[in-house]
Amino acid sequence: MSKNPYTLVIGGVFALFIAMSIGRFAYTPILPFMQQEAGFSTRFAGFLASSNYAGYLVGAIIASIVPLKRNRAIFLRISIISSIVLTLLMGLTYSHTSWMVWRFLSGITSAFVFVLASSLILDQLAKQRKLGWVGVMYGGVGLGIFISGLLVPLLIENFHYEGAWIGLACLAGLLSIIVFLTVKEDDSSQIVTPSPLHIKTTKNPKWLPWLLASYGLEGLGYIVTGTFIVAIAEQTPAFSGNATSVWVLVGLTAIPSCVLWAYFGNKYGYMLSLMVLLMIQAVGIALPAISTSSTSFYVSAMLFGATFMGVTTLATAFARNKNPLGSARVIAIMTTIYALGQMIGPSIAGVLTAETESYTWALSGAGFLVFVGALFLLPLVKQERLETDHDGN
Repeated sequence: MSKNPYTLVIGGVFALFIAMSIGRFAYTPILPFMQQEAGFSTRFAGFLASSNYAGYLVGAIIASIVPLKRNRAIFLRISIISSIVLTLLMGLTYSHTSWMVWRFLSGITSAFVFVLASSLILDQLAKQRKLGWVGVMYGGVGLGIFISGLLVPLLIENFHYEGAWIGLACLAGLLSIIVFLTVKEDDSSQIVTPSPLHIKTTKNPKWLPWLLASYGLEGLGYIVTGTFIVAIAEQTPAFSGNATSVWVLVGLTAIPSCVLWAYFGNKYGYMLSLMVLLMIQAVGIALPAISTSSTSFYVSAMLFGATFMGVTTLATAFARNKNPLGSARVIAIMTTIYALGQMIGPSIAGVLTAETESYTWALSGAGFLVFVGALFLLPLVKQERLETDHDGN
């Protein structure tokens, strides 16, 4: 079944749906209702988010150190089952300490699923010359955000915030059957390694520090909106209890974004596309700090949804092209720096918001950091253009 690239990509879509959209990002639409019903501060909300991102950081580091070449499909299934159980536990326990532990462990399982599903499916798609389908797979994150955003208000209305966690865990359980049936180990011979002529790109990687600086700042900045946008909208009179519609819009615009940014990257250059993307995202992040109208929130959600997964698509594609023989290690380093940024971001934002009693500084600061991240790409844009001109001659 996994020989068919289309069923394989469908399996990848639902693997990311379970681990990323539900395991990681379901916290965003549920957060304001948890705060109301469980009565905890924005400071604690930031720490709870950071515990999940700390887990993601640990998971990314473990996944980069442990050589997961064999039995990846088995490890993927174990990680998905763990992710579902941890989502379920969020609705079955009430201790703040337990929540911190569940969110931390959930972060680890999310990283494992992301790395295992990506590597398993990328290997097989590359072998079948179908790598163009990768953008569709990463669109699974947007699809999951969209569907969970629609379901959360219905579940909360009938079963409170506990029911939202339990209901999403049940949905993830059903979707896991599709993943288990479609994503399997490839028993045929291993992929052909790139030609030794490419080895020259691995020496003296002057491009890497610039990309890491930009990627780390993106992780630090984007996650403030990724964590708090629904909670901020919920406190804005313009929404009157309809704040989850903002999250639905994030998911809707994220679904096609990876395919579109991959197209722009191929046509205009990965680094130029990424720089433009980050500038667009910086505006989206800062918008609710400038205006609290519902229009500014919806535009912010659309700009954020259209860009946050595109960053991963463009940055990893660029790194893979620059370093074809050592791409796994470079992408692991990038993921670790990104995860470090997103672990720190919500805690700073939570404390800043609690101290100032406003999200304005947190959002403005996050937008500024992403904009600075875009500027770090200028040397790479120049370098990429020179290389393109050189290859064209």
